Amino acid sequence: MIFQGKAVSVQMLENGIAELNFNLEGESVNKFNVLTVTELSQALDAVEADSAIKGLLLTSGKSVFIVGADITEFGDAFAGGASGVGALLARNNENFNRIEDLSIPTVVAINGIALGGGFEVCLACDFRVLSQDAKVGLPEIKLGLIPGWGGTVRLPRIAGLDVAAEWIASGKDQKPDAALKAHAVDAVVPADKLREASIKLLQRAVDGKLDIKARREIKTSPVPINDTEALMAFFTTKAFVGQQAGRNYPSPVAAITSMEQGYKLDRAGALEKEQEQFAACSATDTAKSLVGLFLADQAISKVAKGWEKKSDKKIERAAVLGAGIMGGGIAYQSAYKGTPIMMKDINQAGIDLGLAEANKLLSKMVERGRMTASKMGDVLNKIDPTLSYDGFDDIDIVVEAVVENPKVKHAVLTEVESKVTEDTIVASNTSTISIDHLAEPLARPENFLGMHFFNPVHKMPLVEVIRGSKTSDTAVARTVAYANKMGKKAIVVRDCPGFLVNRVLFPYFAGFSMLLRDGADFQAVDKTMERWGWPMGPAYLMDVVGIDTGVHAEQVMAEGFPTRMGKTFTAASDIMYEAGRYGQKNSKGFYNYEVDKKGRPKKVATDESYALLKPHVAEAREYEADEVIERMMIPMATELARCLEEGIVASAAEADMALIYGVGFPPFRGGLFAWLDNIGMDKFVAMADKYADLGELYQPTERMREMAASGEKYYAQDK
Repeated sequence: MIFQGKAVSVQMLENGIAELNFNLEGESVNKFNVLTVTELSQALDAVEADSAIKGLLLTSGKSVFIVGADITEFGDAFAGGASGVGALLARNNENFNRIEDLSIPTVVAINGIALGGGFEVCLACDFRVLSQDAKVGLPEIKLGLIPGWGGTVRLPRIAGLDVAAEWIASGKDQKPDAALKAHAVDAVVPADKLREASIKLLQRAVDGKLDIKARREIKTSPVPINDTEALMAFFTTKAFVGQQAGRNYPSPVAAITSMEQGYKLDRAGALEKEQEQFAACSATDTAKSLVGLFLADQAISKVAKGWEKKSDKKIERAAVLGAGIMGGGIAYQSAYKGTPIMMKDINQAGIDLGLAEANKLLSKMVERGRMTASKMGDVLNKIDPTLSYDGFDDIDIVVEAVVENPKVKHAVLTEVESKVTEDTIVASNTSTISIDHLAEPLARPENFLGMHFFNPVHKMPLVEVIRGSKTSDTAVARTVAYANKMGKKAIVVRDCPGFLVNRVLFPYFAGFSMLLRDGADFQAVDKTMERWGWPMGPAYLMDVVGIDTGVHAEQVMAEGFPTRMGKTFTAASDIMYEAGRYGQKNSKGFYNYEVDKKGRPKKVATDESYALLKPHVAEAREYEADEVIERMMIPMATELARCLEEGIVASAAEADMALIYGVGFPPFRGGLFAWLDNIGMDKFVAMADKYADLGELYQPTERMREMAASGEKYYAQDK
């Protein structure tokens, strides 16, 4: 053994070829943490000192190559400003330069995935061989950053400016065929041939049959493009990327700027420009928020995996009651992720609708080349449509997805409980009705809980797992395990009206209703909140959710929290509902809807809504953007604080991720609690107190006032 560490080792193979292997102890994946970076430097010392080594093969001892940097180490580095960032980047940039400058040829065998720094070390090697089931990419912009270990320097020189700009600005993983076409890798081989093919390629290089010097010169020299071409390329690319990313996400443009500033320079100069842009990005609120979200996502995944480990049995077979769009979506997701599912309805029309929904989603995947027709057939075969309960005695979990009516649900849940085994978990896909209330007629309430999917099921990551007062840990564990298997983000919450997401969303809608009552223009409010970062404004969101659905949910929330959510005026949603304007579902709500060229509903402004609202609202007036934002966000923030204080949700991270995954809270703001931390609780309380006359929704909790006085934050460390 030439070098042996806890993350990196080097051993001699045959014919003077040495293998540098990444295999981080105690971790399921390799990543560039301080240990790995330090040991890579030590390993290179050993390689450079051993004259018997004629070629170096880089490999991974994990099922994937390297997933990138250790994001948990970013906080301390970023807190140190430009010098802290410089220290974070310098050691590994030195490592990668040393790999590129070795007196011997290098080949990397890329298995699984090589992302971020994991791909940047590959770019430093002379040749890259990729397994045909692997992916590569530079996803740093998803963290509000840019590549910092040479990605904006080497990729443009290897694959060209256009490819580098597209790959880095999009942050997308790249499949083998795309990587090979772009010349970002030199060969793609079957997974079982990866090692053999890599060693053969390295041997050819060792034997002098491949021009190593020319390849290295390309990577360490300026990009061969004249100033006029460069001016046009960078001008148009930055304009396009800036428009696509939007003003709240500056890092994609920063990545292009790094390439623009470095293309005429040698490697050292270009790396310096990259570090400057990386440091600038790391100082932004966007990067702080997105890195925080990454860590929060890891935290909720860890909690979900913890629940899964407590599950005493696997979910091998599922069922959904009520086909339709929602039931069909649940059936599709279960089958697509490998769990066979029965889809029951009381009439054939419902079955047909559910199957049509699953078929539509699968057909789109086939059309886009993401699935073969054969695989589509396999998935559809895992969906067993039925009008009876035959076979329900072999079901591990049943998800009830019938109409949102307590009496109907009581009847269905009581019936299904009599058709399944005493061990079967029964879950309701209710969005607002109390789990304890639904459990009242059940013989086994310990096996009953909520499993709230968000529409459309295949797109929305969140599943709220709602435990009632009698729900057992076993039921929670199995349900979370099923959600994990379906590829969902499961967050366990306690029972209350609206649970977590809807309980917090409807105060936001209440703020909207009060703004309209007081003379605001709903289109102006939509535009303001969209500029603030929401994917759609509140009027548009109501139309998409369904105004009839929203009115029903508002009534449930008002009954549950009458002093905060009870209304003393006629709300805009009530006016639209009474006029038969339900939103996209019947092509008229706050907006009218037409079908665009792709067959999707497109909103169109209409005077009809204004005419309906006029008798019930104050005289029209313009509001400053800040006042609109404050009046919209304060009710949501105070209600989320109450949910955390009451134990409805266990942590700030889970609460923030629920809103991001469930309703599209702006990710660049880091989550609602992260936003409160960012502006400061003292400033938030002062802001809320300006609107005290608007009611209890605008009153901070006593705990929030304590936090304001003490300077306490929801996150122990700044996100």
